[in-house]
Amino acid sequence: MKKIFQLTMFAVILVLTVSCQKNLVFEQYKPIENKSWYKDSVLVFTVPVSDTTGNHNLFINVRNDINYSYSNLWLFVTIEQPDGKTLEDKFEIALADPSGKWLGKGIGGLKTREAIFRRNVFFPMSGEYKIRVQQGMREENLKGISDIGIRIDKVE
Repeated sequence: MKKIFQLTMFAVILVLTVSCQKNLVFEQYKPIENKSWYKDSVLVFTVPVSDTTGNHNLFINVRNDINYSYSNLWLFVTIEQPDGKTLEDKFEIALADPSGKWLGKGIGGLKTREAIFRRNVFFPMSGEYKIRVQQGMREENLKGISDIGIRIDKVE
């Protein structure tokens, strides 16, 4: 009986994992050296795009140390198409609620927060898109951010 339960649970977890990943187009994290993000340091994600027919959701993920001094993070985000055209935007991610409780998931001293940056994005051409992310806080050297990630899912 215990063996059947274990096999059933394994099958359920496998199905959930596969179904959650089927729309994943791209996911990558870039580490921040020594959890110290300088204002002039730009993280560049190169995203290969071949599907120009569907819409996509773009997420920005942040891993922060629980000793991070702020409840939010401002980012400057630039998306460059293969033809060189760019879209620039500012984006704020709340990392903690008003009471100071961290919003991200994680155990111990590191939290991962996922935030939707853009919904239903249409990529007009195939090729390599570059997504550049730069911290937009007032500090020259922002401490406590461990990694920044980009995830792109296809919308069903």
